Amino acid sequence: MAEPERPRTDRSPWNWLLLVPIVVPLLTFLYNHDEPRIAGFPVFYWLQLAFILLGVGTTTLVYQMTKRGRS
Repeated sequence: MAEPERPRTDRSPWNWLLLVPIVVPLLTFLYNHDEPRIAGFPVFYWLQLAFILLGVGTTTLVYQMTKRGRS
């Protein structure tokens, strides 16, 4: 006989970390200036790339930590 399926729970506290890459780009004081420049690009442009890396890193961390709880 098949084992009854457990209900899926997405209530890990690690999921709260997913708010970080949403909130941080909304903090305009981080990039509301022209300096410092990297390779001639103002802070706005290279900080957008940093926000992407922050989102990827945070998502990867949350995925790995919540995957361990499912096993």
